[in-house]
Amino acid sequence: MPELPEVETVRRILEPQLKGRRISDLTVNRPEIIAHPTADIFTHAVIGTVIARMGRRGKYLFLHLDTGNTILLHLRMTGQLLATPADFPAEKHTHLIFHLDDGTELRYLDTRRFGRFWLLQKTEKDIWSGIQKLGPEPFDPQITPAWLREKIGRSRRPVKECLLDQRTVAGIGNIYGDEILFAAKICPARPACSLREQEWQTLAAVIPAVLQKAVDDNRMTPEEYLEGRGKEYRNDPFLQVYGHEGDSCPCCGAALKRITLSGRSSVYCPNCQPEQPIP
Repeated sequence: MPELPEVETVRRILEPQLKGRRISDLTVNRPEIIAHPTADIFTHAVIGTVIARMGRRGKYLFLHLDTGNTILLHLRMTGQLLATPADFPAEKHTHLIFHLDDGTELRYLDTRRFGRFWLLQKTEKDIWSGIQKLGPEPFDPQITPAWLREKIGRSRRPVKECLLDQRTVAGIGNIYGDEILFAAKICPARPACSLREQEWQTLAAVIPAVLQKAVDDNRMTPEEYLEGRGKEYRNDPFLQVYGHEGDSCPCCGAALKRITLSGRSSVYCPNCQPEQPIP
């Protein structure tokens, strides 16, 4: 699933191509992709509008329209968003196409069809997408040691599970949960309530640092993005532990270990990230 760095990459790549473009038509191949309102109302409301800018909140993307209305999108597990020439080869599982006034097509592809679109009128309260439940962005000054401790410090849940809860910090998923905890030298299985003061200090510092580095590592040209069909990101060569079960720890050389927490795999270094807090 694309996490905050990948979704931010999509925004940075596509916004210059979409900003100021008028939506001249819309092709809806899978009406169920549009969660709110109906596909017919959605289509009628967006045709003829201009994309003023593009935004992101956590793992959500926004298309802000000149009418004051907003299109929200969540890519979920396999969603891809591409800006292509009209004659670009058609991809399987293309469910939605925004036809723009310069001939560009904004195409939404999704193999598993979990992704969703919502259209919000400028005076409409969002009670559909779930975005109102998100915690602060990882780069928000609100993410302090004291705030994290207050938010999750009494929880007996594994600290990684707490970080994946989007109500804690928006945009962290399984990949960067592992990377953040490795950088903080905290075992992902430890109960959040077991963290010491210095660990809260470290965690608050590495959350924005790890995610900002991932955003920077993901930089690519629009041509590279399109060639990879919107799903080939550059983070793999830079990941320290995620996906590296059995490899040597980049810090101490010990074998990285994989465990399962709440049905998700987690990789960590048992030497650098001890399962019990250090006295």
